Amino acid sequence: MKTIALIRHAKSSWKDATLPDLDRPLNRRGRLNAPEMGRRLQEEPVSLKRVFSSPAVRAMETAEWLMPSLGLSDAKLEVVTPLYTFNYEDILAWLRSLDRDADRFALICHNPAITDLVNFLTLMQIDKIPTCGIALMQVDVNHWQDLGAGMAELSYFGFPKSVSGKAISLGPG
Repeated sequence: MKTIALIRHAKSSWKDATLPDLDRPLNRRGRLNAPEMGRRLQEEPVSLKRVFSSPAVRAMETAEWLMPSLGLSDAKLEVVTPLYTFNYEDILAWLRSLDRDADRFALICHNPAITDLVNFLTLMQIDKIPTCGIALMQVDVNHWQDLGAGMAELSYFGFPKSVSGKAISLGPG
């Protein structure tokens, strides 16, 4: 069983409309939400080992604000160009290329790719993962190349405006 935290970048700034999409930074709310969501994730029974981020400024800044709350140093951050995508199949292809020993990591990416990937891997129907939303999943796969539909179980789903961090029912009972 492997663990992935899929994280949508925090709220970005549209203050400078001339900035290319890749260069948009976080706004004030995003800089406040990221460490808070890191603290919430830290309360879950999982210890992440590393973070992979899209090269978009807003994604990298989300990682920088989130990682101290998770007890991770900057050395545990890797910027991955293929994660700057809005298509879940691109992220899925990247995940399938991982070494079989890769485990307990977070991906900081973009919508709709994040929402679509969570829905594909869990066979759930989440309408939209909000900014700085986190979907923590347990993935039943030995080799990443075998990753497919319905192979993950959502163990946590939270976002800044969810009071308890548990925004959806995570099973019977």
